[in-house]
Amino acid sequence: MIATILPLIGRRLLLSVLILLIVSILLFCVLRLLPVDPAAMSLPPTATLAEIEQKRQEMGLNLPLPHQYVIWLGDVLHGDFGISILFRRSVLGLVLETLPATIELAVLSMIIATVLGLAGGLFLFYVRDSYAEAPADVGSIMLLSVPEFLWALFFIFFFGVELNWLPFTGRVDSSMAMPDGSGFLLVDSLVAGQFDVFASAFEHMILPSLALGIGFAPPIMRVLRSSLIDTYHEDYIHLARLRGLSERRILIRHALKNAILPTLSLMGVQFGFLFGGTLLVEVIFSYPGLGNLMVDAVRNADLPIIQAVGLAYCVMVLLINTVVDSLYLILNPKLRIRR
Repeated sequence: MIATILPLIGRRLLLSVLILLIVSILLFCVLRLLPVDPAAMSLPPTATLAEIEQKRQEMGLNLPLPHQYVIWLGDVLHGDFGISILFRRSVLGLVLETLPATIELAVLSMIIATVLGLAGGLFLFYVRDSYAEAPADVGSIMLLSVPEFLWALFFIFFFGVELNWLPFTGRVDSSMAMPDGSGFLLVDSLVAGQFDVFASAFEHMILPSLALGIGFAPPIMRVLRSSLIDTYHEDYIHLARLRGLSERRILIRHALKNAILPTLSLMGVQFGFLFGGTLLVEVIFSYPGLGNLMVDAVRNADLPIIQAVGLAYCVMVLLINTVVDSLYLILNPKLRIRR
């Protein structure tokens, strides 16, 4: 099985590299069309026109656009994403500092969305053809209609302000010292034995991850319910009943493993959108991740950061889709047949 899957995954990775290259070209060209002069912004307000022109030549902004892109791409391949206009620091260092926070938030949100989506889908399927089907269906539609940023605002007001149960700003309590390490605070705090930091970091992640998870779970619920209903009309389900198998065993051993395939495809798309959705939620919760860095960069027209963060989001989405596609290949033997 592995010998069959690896070439397919390899082709997927090659396609991802091509997509990443196209995205980088579009991102680079679109940002260069903005009415912003990076050379002037990187100098003090008192800089003269001659100093600005000299800076433009140093940055290569006087060269043709394709030539600029080739130079930029060569620097990126060597790990040089430039210097931030706003922070006057290495862009790669800023991205590596903030990316772990966003990944932790996205992973926890994915787990919540998966658990709620699968559990909700099974519940919707269980109450089919009963009096509870209509209220459950209306409830799932209502959940589907509420975007994640509204969940974020509701959670802040109810759990953060009114009940004062959970913190809703920052990544950890300001009085705590963050441990050194990989930047993944939950992991670093456990390794360092700072369990109070771990508890604080986890508490700060609950509300934003719930907002994201609940916002992206309803489509998973509905697709799983529809897939199970379609699967239960297949002949092998009727044959399983004739063999005397219990409904629970039919669901778990036969129906679910086939109905999960289209649901898994949707989950890949949803999780890609979820990672991008962290940007707005991070801003609402003042969560110091990649999204907040991106917003600061956009406000200040910090083109090097915008380019790097845009590529980082693209890489993470492609990585998520590659993992989901790999799982799809493992669960669906038909796709592993050599053509």
